[in-house]
Amino acid sequence: MIPKCSIIIRSFNEEKHIGRLLEGIGKQTLYPQLELILVDSGSTDLTAEIARNAGVKVVNIKPEDFSFGRALNIGCQAASGKYLLFASAHVYPLYTDWVEKMIAPFEKERVALVYGRQVGNEITKYSEEQLFKKWFPSVSNYDQRIPFCNNANAVIRKSLWEEQPYDEQLTGLEDLDWATRIMKKGYSVAYESSATIVHVHEESVSRIRNRYRREAIALKNIYPNERFTFFSFIRLSVGNVWADSIHALHDGKFFKELSSIVAFRVLQFWGTYQGYRQKFQPDETLRMRFYYPNDFKDKLFKKKEQNTSNELGEKIIYSS
Repeated sequence: MIPKCSIIIRSFNEEKHIGRLLEGIGKQTLYPQLELILVDSGSTDLTAEIARNAGVKVVNIKPEDFSFGRALNIGCQAASGKYLLFASAHVYPLYTDWVEKMIAPFEKERVALVYGRQVGNEITKYSEEQLFKKWFPSVSNYDQRIPFCNNANAVIRKSLWEEQPYDEQLTGLEDLDWATRIMKKGYSVAYESSATIVHVHEESVSRIRNRYRREAIALKNIYPNERFTFFSFIRLSVGNVWADSIHALHDGKFFKELSSIVAFRVLQFWGTYQGYRQKFQPDETLRMRFYYPNDFKDKLFKKKEQNTSNELGEKIIYSS
């Protein structure tokens, strides 16, 4: 039987997290119609063994051959489902209808990509929690006008991947690049707020900086027409530290989170500054998503998003 949806998981040394993801997938309403593929780039822990014991097809690539786009292309090539759902190995779904909700917007023929909501957990850094709230709001939008998306929780049509594989040369943001190119062909991107996963980020100081550095290197290749200057670094660091501090004060967490806020935001934009060598010209709304602090009133997105599906399925109770 041809699976309705193939779930492709990229991994490297994720034994701490992958078991929970696989448990959540096993409780999905569409589980009998799912194919699971793990693309592992040289894990030295038990990641691949845990996956195999759960009945997952494991595809191996050498660490030196890894890029985000290449890992996805290898997983997509191995998949046989009509839809290709991507999940990071360190995420897990909150509800049993996660996959069902992710593929529902494909009822519209011009929808090429759907991405779902991401939230943090008890170890999520405060500023990253603010990013999740901005990038993944509580309101769905089935006709998004910008190519923003995130492959930690996204699904595409396999037929369109066959026409347009992921760019294997980018250092990150292969999802944004794919969405940008597919939208130019007349397709649309949908956001489903009720298809929620928890995204667990346990990053050191250097990894935070490096994440934004590599994403900036990729971004300059996707949008080559604008500079990110040292002044940009100062302005955006100060602006976002200030905004996060106001939120933390409102939440009663100011003194607890202040040092974390300063460290995260400075590293975010210092990494971005380091990664820039060329120009790019993103859409203004996309620029707001990437760079600018939350507005309590969320004026920008309230005008553009519509409440299309907010019903939540049965919540998953995890064994650990």
